Amino acid sequence: MNRASVGVAPLSVLHALGRAISLDRQGSVRGLAEHWGCLKYALALDGSQAQDHMALSPEGRSTQRQHKTVQAHELGVGFGVAAAEHFLRERYEGHRVSFVPAEVVLRSGWPLKGLRYRPRFFVEVWKPGERAQVIPVVCKGHHGRRSSSYPQLASASAHVEAVHIGPWNETPALVLSTELSMKNAIVVHALAADGDGGTLPAAEEKLNSTLRDRSMPPQITKPAGSGTPEEGLTGFHVLSPHDEWFRAVLARTDAAGLVAFTGDSSATAPYLTKQQGRGYYTRQSHAAISSVRDREHTLLGVPCVGTEHVFRLNGARVEAFSGLAEDLFDILEQGRLDQYRHEVDAQYARHPYAKWDRCWDGAVSVRPDGSVLAIRRLKPES
Repeated sequence: MNRASVGVAPLSVLHALGRAISLDRQGSVRGLAEHWGCLKYALALDGSQAQDHMALSPEGRSTQRQHKTVQAHELGVGFGVAAAEHFLRERYEGHRVSFVPAEVVLRSGWPLKGLRYRPRFFVEVWKPGERAQVIPVVCKGHHGRRSSSYPQLASASAHVEAVHIGPWNETPALVLSTELSMKNAIVVHALAADGDGGTLPAAEEKLNSTLRDRSMPPQITKPAGSGTPEEGLTGFHVLSPHDEWFRAVLARTDAAGLVAFTGDSSATAPYLTKQQGRGYYTRQSHAAISSVRDREHTLLGVPCVGTEHVFRLNGARVEAFSGLAEDLFDILEQGRLDQYRHEVDAQYARHPYAKWDRCWDGAVSVRPDGSVLAIRRLKPES
């Protein structure tokens, strides 16, 4: 069993969670601003320098029973993404790691109704102009003991095995279970399966083109054995005639989530197909849950555009800003996804980081995709 420590700030975990759920449309808010849901855990994590590990804060440990399942599920995503990124960056040195919601991707090519098993994410490991490695991933979490991770990892394996990319039974996979201990450090348990599949062509010429939905049977083709015909198993199989299309869907869905993080629905819609919910981002959102890109801030010296949210933490008024570096947003707004990937690969660090910004007077998290999440306490109203 391999053990390793991953250095990550609490705000970076929340940022990873916010980016991961920006296209979910599964929570109670059901709006373009759903990613703000990550901030409800702003006081649940304790990453103080008084200890050498991150743990649940007293507030995180006192969560009421009916909310513990949701907390474990969502923080399991945040910590799972952070740990998986660290692991994959070490394995694929010099490459970028993008987490893309699998359900949104699969919706563009297969019917999902009645299909119980599918991964939570696809991880695209990429570098401009090169082939990509795609890995199905499931992230789970719990508040129990270490032994509670074992059934979670076992059930997660059934979900990642529902997708085959390229040859049958050769797609690598990654499953993670986060142990949110009530007493000790937060621990992420992970299992990785290697394989020679999951490789997609560069397909840069298709990244900027609007894609059409496809209608493929939800079936995995198992090769014939000696004297037996090919067998069709329930699931999703990306075969070679569709690999360039699938690569483009992955990249464009990732771009949609990134632009949605800024609150701009008009820039989000073109990156999605009809079956992925493009129309959802062209309709007017409910006033109470909508989000709009109408804020500009210079954070850690980088001009950024995005949206803001003002709320209270234990009575204190707090402002949060989510957005993207302005130059990168301009490129994506013009539909030049290939150029965005070249620019972000050349300009941005491959590791997420969080720092205190004196001008902003608060903490700022920056991810390798150029997105930012900043939070600060507002001065008392006079």
